[in-house]
Amino acid sequence: MEKILMTRAGHTALNEELKHLKSVERPAIIKAIAEAREHGDLSENAEYHSAKEKQSFIEGRIKELESVIGRADVVDTSKLSGAIKFGATVTIVDEETDDEKTYQIVGEHEADIENGLLNIKSPIARALIGKEEGDSVEVRTPGGEKYYEVLSITYK
Repeated sequence: MEKILMTRAGHTALNEELKHLKSVERPAIIKAIAEAREHGDLSENAEYHSAKEKQSFIEGRIKELESVIGRADVVDTSKLSGAIKFGATVTIVDEETDDEKTYQIVGEHEADIENGLLNIKSPIARALIGKEEGDSVEVRTPGGEKYYEVLSITYK
Protein backbone atom coordinates (compact mmCIF):
# COMPACT_ATOMS: atom_id res chain seq x y z
CA MET A 1 0.00 0.00 0.00
CA GLU A 2 1.11 3.51 -0.77
CA LYS A 3 2.25 5.61 2.19
CA ILE A 4 0.62 9.00 2.71
CA LEU A 5 2.89 11.89 3.72
CA MET A 6 1.47 13.83 6.63
CA THR A 7 2.60 16.38 9.20
CA ARG A 8 2.30 15.59 12.90
CA ALA A 9 -0.43 18.25 13.25
CA GLY A 10 -2.40 16.77 10.36
CA HIS A 11 -2.09 13.26 11.80
CA THR A 12 -3.30 14.49 15.19
CA ALA A 13 -6.27 16.29 13.62
CA LEU A 14 -7.36 13.18 11.71
CA ASN A 15 -7.02 11.04 14.85
CA GLU A 16 -9.17 13.55 16.78
CA GLU A 17 -11.84 13.49 14.04
CA LEU A 18 -11.85 9.67 14.10
CA LYS A 19 -12.14 9.61 17.89
CA HIS A 20 -15.05 12.10 17.74
CA LEU A 21 -16.89 10.09 15.08
CA LYS A 22 -16.51 6.85 17.04
CA SER A 23 -17.27 8.18 20.53
CA VAL A 24 -19.87 10.91 19.81
CA GLU A 25 -21.37 10.74 16.32
CA ARG A 26 -21.75 6.96 16.00
CA PRO A 27 -23.58 6.50 19.36
CA ALA A 28 -25.82 9.51 18.63
CA ILE A 29 -26.89 8.18 15.24
CA ILE A 30 -27.55 4.69 16.66
CA LYS A 31 -29.82 6.32 19.23
CA ALA A 32 -31.56 8.38 16.51
CA ILE A 33 -32.19 5.25 14.42
CA ALA A 34 -33.65 3.43 17.44
CA GLU A 35 -35.98 6.36 18.16
CA ALA A 36 -37.07 6.58 14.54
CA ARG A 37 -37.85 2.83 14.49
CA GLU A 38 -40.26 3.35 17.36
CA HIS A 39 -42.40 5.59 15.14
CA GLY A 40 -43.70 2.62 13.20
CA ASP A 41 -43.76 1.92 9.44
CA LEU A 42 -40.14 2.29 8.24
CA SER A 43 -41.03 2.55 4.54
CA GLU A 44 -42.60 5.99 5.06
CA ASN A 45 -40.47 7.16 7.99
CA ALA A 46 -38.38 10.15 6.86
CA GLU A 47 -36.53 10.39 10.20
CA TYR A 48 -35.41 6.77 9.89
CA HIS A 49 -34.20 7.17 6.29
CA SER A 50 -32.38 10.39 7.16
CA ALA A 51 -30.68 8.77 10.16
CA LYS A 52 -29.66 5.72 8.10
CA GLU A 53 -28.18 8.02 5.44
CA LYS A 54 -26.20 9.90 8.08
CA GLN A 55 -25.06 6.60 9.57
CA SER A 56 -23.80 5.51 6.16
CA PHE A 57 -21.84 8.76 5.79
CA ILE A 58 -20.32 8.44 9.29
CA GLU A 59 -19.31 4.79 8.76
CA GLY A 60 -17.77 5.65 5.38
CA ARG A 61 -15.78 8.52 6.90
CA ILE A 62 -14.58 6.27 9.75
CA LYS A 63 -13.34 3.68 7.22
CA GLU A 64 -11.62 6.40 5.16
CA LEU A 65 -9.90 7.90 8.22
CA GLU A 66 -8.75 4.48 9.48
CA SER A 67 -7.26 3.75 6.06
CA VAL A 68 -5.47 7.11 5.80
CA ILE A 69 -4.15 6.97 9.38
CA GLY A 70 -2.98 3.39 8.85
CA ARG A 71 -0.97 4.39 5.78
CA ALA A 72 0.32 7.68 7.22
CA ASP A 73 4.02 8.45 7.02
CA VAL A 74 4.32 11.22 9.64
CA VAL A 75 7.12 13.68 8.91
CA ASP A 76 8.71 15.61 11.79
CA THR A 77 9.01 18.96 10.01
CA SER A 78 10.93 20.57 12.90
CA LYS A 79 14.01 18.57 11.90
CA LEU A 80 13.99 19.80 8.30
CA SER A 81 15.80 22.77 6.79
CA GLY A 82 17.02 24.17 3.48
CA ALA A 83 15.17 24.39 0.19
CA ILE A 84 11.39 24.05 0.04
CA LYS A 85 10.12 20.52 0.60
CA PHE A 86 7.18 18.80 2.26
CA GLY A 87 6.31 20.48 5.55
CA ALA A 88 7.89 23.85 4.74
CA THR A 89 6.06 27.03 5.69
CA VAL A 90 6.65 29.39 2.81
CA THR A 91 5.90 33.10 2.45
CA ILE A 92 5.60 34.20 -1.17
CA VAL A 93 4.73 37.48 -2.83
CA ASP A 94 2.84 37.87 -6.11
CA GLU A 95 5.27 39.78 -8.35
CA GLU A 96 2.41 41.62 -10.10
CA THR A 97 0.15 42.59 -7.18
CA ASP A 98 2.61 42.50 -4.24
CA ASP A 99 0.11 40.31 -2.31
CA GLU A 100 1.91 38.22 0.30
CA LYS A 101 0.68 34.76 1.24
CA THR A 102 2.00 32.19 3.67
CA TYR A 103 1.40 28.47 3.14
CA GLN A 104 2.54 25.26 4.74
CA ILE A 105 3.02 22.46 2.23
CA VAL A 106 1.14 19.43 3.58
CA GLY A 107 -0.37 16.12 2.48
CA GLU A 108 -3.58 16.02 0.50
CA HIS A 109 -5.69 14.69 3.41
CA GLU A 110 -4.79 17.62 5.67
CA ALA A 111 -4.83 20.39 3.04
CA ASP A 112 -7.05 23.40 3.79
CA ILE A 113 -6.25 26.38 1.60
CA GLU A 114 -8.46 28.69 3.70
CA ASN A 115 -6.14 28.02 6.65
CA GLY A 116 -2.91 28.21 4.67
CA LEU A 117 -2.41 24.44 4.35
CA LEU A 118 -1.39 23.81 0.74
CA ASN A 119 -1.78 20.37 -0.87
CA ILE A 120 1.64 19.10 -1.97
CA LYS A 121 0.06 18.00 -5.27
CA SER A 122 -1.25 21.51 -6.08
CA PRO A 123 0.35 23.50 -8.93
CA ILE A 124 1.75 26.13 -6.53
CA ALA A 125 3.32 23.54 -4.21
CA ARG A 126 4.80 21.58 -7.11
CA ALA A 127 6.35 24.79 -8.48
CA LEU A 128 7.77 25.74 -5.06
CA ILE A 129 9.45 22.40 -4.26
CA GLY A 130 13.23 22.75 -4.41
CA LYS A 131 13.25 26.55 -4.50
CA GLU A 132 15.24 28.77 -2.12
CA GLU A 133 14.60 32.18 -0.55
CA GLY A 134 14.77 34.90 -3.22
CA ASP A 135 13.93 32.53 -6.09
CA SER A 136 11.26 33.50 -8.60
CA VAL A 137 8.62 30.86 -9.30
CA GLU A 138 6.36 30.53 -12.33
CA VAL A 139 3.03 28.80 -11.67
CA ARG A 140 0.71 27.74 -14.47
CA THR A 141 -2.89 28.36 -13.39
CA PRO A 142 -6.18 28.10 -15.29
CA GLY A 143 -6.10 31.90 -15.51
CA GLY A 144 -2.59 31.97 -17.00
CA GLU A 145 0.94 32.17 -15.60
CA LYS A 146 1.51 33.72 -12.17
CA TYR A 147 4.91 34.75 -10.88
CA TYR A 148 5.88 34.63 -7.21
CA GLU A 149 9.03 35.41 -5.28
CA VAL A 150 9.94 33.24 -2.28
CA LEU A 151 10.37 35.57 0.72
CA SER A 152 10.97 33.06 3.50
CA ILE A 153 11.11 29.35 4.27
CA THR A 154 10.67 27.96 7.78
CA TYR A 155 10.12 24.54 9.30
CA LYS A 156 8.07 24.24 12.48
